[in-house]
Amino acid sequence: MAVAEPIVVNREGSPLFGERWPGGSPVVVLLHAGVADRRCWSKVAEELAGPTTVVAYDRRGFGQTASLPTPFSHVDDLVAVLDEVGADSAWLVGNSMGGGLALDTALMVPDRVEGLVLLAPAVSGAPEPAWDAEIQPFEDGITRAWAEKDLDEVNRLETWLWLDGPAGPEGRVGGSARTLALAMNKVILGNDDPEEAGASEVDAWSRLEDVAVPVTVACGDRDVSFLVTRGSELAGCLPRGHHRVLEGMAHLPSLEQPSTIAALVAEALTTK
Repeated sequence: MAVAEPIVVNREGSPLFGERWPGGSPVVVLLHAGVADRRCWSKVAEELAGPTTVVAYDRRGFGQTASLPTPFSHVDDLVAVLDEVGADSAWLVGNSMGGGLALDTALMVPDRVEGLVLLAPAVSGAPEPAWDAEIQPFEDGITRAWAEKDLDEVNRLETWLWLDGPAGPEGRVGGSARTLALAMNKVILGNDDPEEAGASEVDAWSRLEDVAVPVTVACGDRDVSFLVTRGSELAGCLPRGHHRVLEGMAHLPSLEQPSTIAALVAEALTTK
C-alpha cells in the first residue's frame, strides 16, 4: 500500500495543504465536496495508488487550508497543485462542488485535463433546482438552526441530508464514516465562507459540448432527486459522457463505499 506524503502548495501567502500517494501514470486528483475535505478520499486514494499517482488537497476554507479574505480562484489553485506535483495533465475526480471545479477546469485549461469522473457534480450556470418535498424539511430546519446560531444542529441536519440521503433514516451510515463527516463539516461551518468564493466565470452548463475529454458521471440512487435526474441529463449532453448509477449510496459515496468508488475511477481511466 502506498503511503501518503504531505504536500504544501504556497499560494499568495495562504498555503494549500494536501497529500500525494506516489505511483505510476496517470495522475489522479481527488476534489472533495462542499461538506467535506480531503480526508473523505483517504480510503479511495489508498486503493488507487500504485498503478496511479493520487493527489488530494483541502480547498480554501476546508480542512487544514485557511480561508482567504482576498479574491482567489479555485481553478488557479488546482493548476498550482498540478504544477507542484509535476503533472502536465491529470484525471480529475470531483464530488459535488469538487465536480463543478473539475468541469470548470476542463473548460478553462483543457490541456491540463485528461478526463473527468464526476460524482453528483455541481455545474456552473445550471438552472437553480426547485426544492421538492423531500428537501424542504431539511431546508427549514437548517435555516432555523442558522438563525439560532446552533451550528451543531446545522451539522446534524446537513450530515443526515448528504450522508444518509433525504429519504434515509438518520444514522443510516454510521461508524467512522459518520464521525468523519461530522468532523469535516464542523470545520467548514465554523469558517462560514461564502459558497461562491473562488468561483470561476465559466458557464459550464451552456458549454458542455466543448468538453472534449471522456467523462464518467455517477450519482447515488439515495441522493437528492434533482441531482439523480441531472446526472443522467449531464452525461447525455457531454460528447464523451458515460452514466453510472451508484446503488444504495447518497451524496458522499467515497465515505459509504470507497472500494466501489475506487473501482469506478479505475474503470474510467480506461475509457476512450
